[in-house]
Order: sequence, then structure tokens, then C-alpha cells
Amino acid sequence: MAPILAALGDARTVANVGAGAGSYEPDDRLVIAIEPSGEMVRQRPPGPVVRAVAEALPLRDGAVDAVLGVLTAHHWTDWRAGLAELRRVAPRQVLLAYETAHHADFWFVREYVPEIGDLERGRPSATDIARELGTDEVIPLPLPWDFTDGVFPAYWRRPDAYLDPGVRRATSALSLADPDAVERGVRRLRDDLDTGRWRERHRDLLELDEWDAGFRLVVARG
Repeated sequence: MAPILAALGDARTVANVGAGAGSYEPDDRLVIAIEPSGEMVRQRPPGPVVRAVAEALPLRDGAVDAVLGVLTAHHWTDWRAGLAELRRVAPRQVLLAYETAHHADFWFVREYVPEIGDLERGRPSATDIARELGTDEVIPLPLPWDFTDGVFPAYWRRPDAYLDPGVRRATSALSLADPDAVERGVRRLRDDLDTGRWRERHRDLLELDEWDAGFRLVVARG
């Protein structure tokens, strides 16, 4: 949250595009949430929210000081059109994205569900987004081993978590993948954990307090 607040700077009005349930929204300024999913809107706290997509924002030119997008651009139908809309409505854009190559090389993908890698390679990476926005301000955000936000690679040092169906359902990378491929991979992971093969293969990870999963904060300051 601290890097996001620093990137937003003194912006007093923020449009959170692809806002979801409101994770990482600042609470010290006006936030207009823009979210296409009714299910996600129902999970939000009270506050201004508009049902719309990134590619067609219902805001006038320069309507807000900054736009925020948290792990959303890879879900857009046309990510370049979405970024153009972000630039239209605000002079500052702050996007939490990730390097798709890092995700595709994550041990869970590489060793257990390589089909996820095929999906990742077709999505915009943080580098692609920064290039499209015309910025070179890309801030790495390594994941601590006990990260409490259940993003896909959050359990890089806690592999047992991926055996939990609830964890898998809450992770878009797994919920959108072929269910048969995921189940096959989970069975292999369970076997490797039972035999100790996973810990033998990844003993180097067990010595790390944080790990670079490819998450990046892309900041374009106009």
C-alpha cells in the first residue's frame, strides 16, 4: 500500500479502474470506483461506484487527478484501449501489474500446470504497459514469504496452500485455467510434498524472506 500511496502523491481525486472489492484503495481522498462486475460491486464498502469497463470510462477528459488500476489490465478485452482511456481522464496513471514471463516461470506453473504459462504469455506485461504509457518508472514489489494477499504466487514458500480448494478458487490464474490441468497439477504437487521432493528441489526458496514474483508498480506522472 505504501508504494501505491507514494505514487498517487498529492492527487485528491482518484478513479480506481477495475476496482473489484476495493483492495488497495486509499481512504484519505475521494475515490470513484469503476467496476464492470455486479458481484464485485456487491462486495464493496459504501462509496461512489460506477458499472463500466476500462475501455469506455464514463468520465470527461481530465476528470480526476489520478487513475489507479490494481492487477486489472490483463483482464481487459483491449488493454491498449483501456490505457488510452486512463490517459484521457487523468494526468497520472498508477498501475499494479506483473511481468508475465516471471509468472510463466513460477515453479507452480513450470512444474505442475504449464497451461497457465500459455495464458500468461498472451497477456500484457508490466513492461508492455510502461511502454504504452510512455514511462520508465517501474517499481519492483517483491513478495514477502508470509504475504497475506492471496495473489497467485503469494504462496511461493508455502506450497501446501495450493492444495486448498478455497485458495485456488480465489486466484484468477487458477480459476480461469483448465480445471483438469489444475487438478492434475495439484495431485502431482501433493505427491511431491508427501515425498519431500518439492522441498528438496526448492530448498533455496525456503531460505528467502522475500522473492521477486514479477509484480511491478507502473507510474506515469503526465
